[in-house]
Amino acid sequence: MTPAALRRFRLILWALVAVAALAATFIFLTVPPKSATALGGGDYHVLDASGNTLDASMLKGHPSLLFFGYTHCPDVCPTTLAEMAAWFETLGDEGKALKGYFVTVDPERDTPAIIGDYVAGVTDRVTPISGDPAEVLKLVNAWKVTVEKVPGDSDDYTLNHTASVFLINADGGFEGTIAFGENAESAVGKIRKLLAKS
Repeated sequence: MTPAALRRFRLILWALVAVAALAATFIFLTVPPKSATALGGGDYHVLDASGNTLDASMLKGHPSLLFFGYTHCPDVCPTTLAEMAAWFETLGDEGKALKGYFVTVDPERDTPAIIGDYVAGVTDRVTPISGDPAEVLKLVNAWKVTVEKVPGDSDDYTLNHTASVFLINADGGFEGTIAFGENAESAVGKIRKLLAKS
């Protein structure tokens, strides 16, 4: 191959690499990831604090904040619940259509009554969710929440779990998350965007 032909060949290869990179960028920016579109749904039947049965339809017809935690949680859960209460207060009437849910990842200890008292001690804007452990697990799995049991002294234990608050649109679809410890201005900004879409 002559030097001129070799240069031409290299030019063609670089052009193909550039086209492939542009195509990959386009796909990345326009096609939602499968993990996001697969979140939610499922056939589960859980309970609120009053013992009313709820299913996947509880997340439809309004925008929602969805958090998974438990009442024996030492820091993440009480902090996040307090932050959720503060977000609702900041939004005021602007957030009247917004609903909040606190789903226990520890239904063996967190009965509907126990988690109901726990949440009610902080805010009346968040619905506590518990129920049969197998049904709660279906809900946990539907949102691909990580839960890991960490044994403690005697029969005690803690749970490592996903600490983000899920942002859910009025169709019950995933819109993003608020990270644990994210500043209030950023969190409320994300919620306002969610409200604007719903």
